[in-house]
Amino acid sequence: MAVRIRMKRMGRTHRPFYRICVMDARRPRDGEAIEEVGTYDPMKTEKSDRVTLKIDRVEHWLSVGAQPTEKVAVLIRKFKENDWGATKSPPPMAAPQVKQAPAAEEAPAEEGAEATESAEG
Repeated sequence: MAVRIRMKRMGRTHRPFYRICVMDARRPRDGEAIEEVGTYDPMKTEKSDRVTLKIDRVEHWLSVGAQPTEKVAVLIRKFKENDWGATKSPPPMAAPQVKQAPAAEEAPAEEGAEATESAEG
């Protein structure tokens, strides 16, 4: 079976929207897909919002021999280069580190306090 990664047109007249799908090459353009791996909305003004991809699934299909169409290959390359995918998810913020006294130092101080109390009382 010849597997292609290509776009399936959705949306309405003069307002295109595409799903990036893994399909059998013999299927019609808007036919049944094996798997949907992303979307492409050319009408969005912000370039970083136009493409969404499940890049791990795309790489899986490419590794097993699926061939992308020319337009999809460009979208994948730009998404990987972070031209469009860079602003999707910012890096996680590091939590502020709080210094804590080691537990071993606290235990003798408490024992010493108890010893002085018992000597006084």
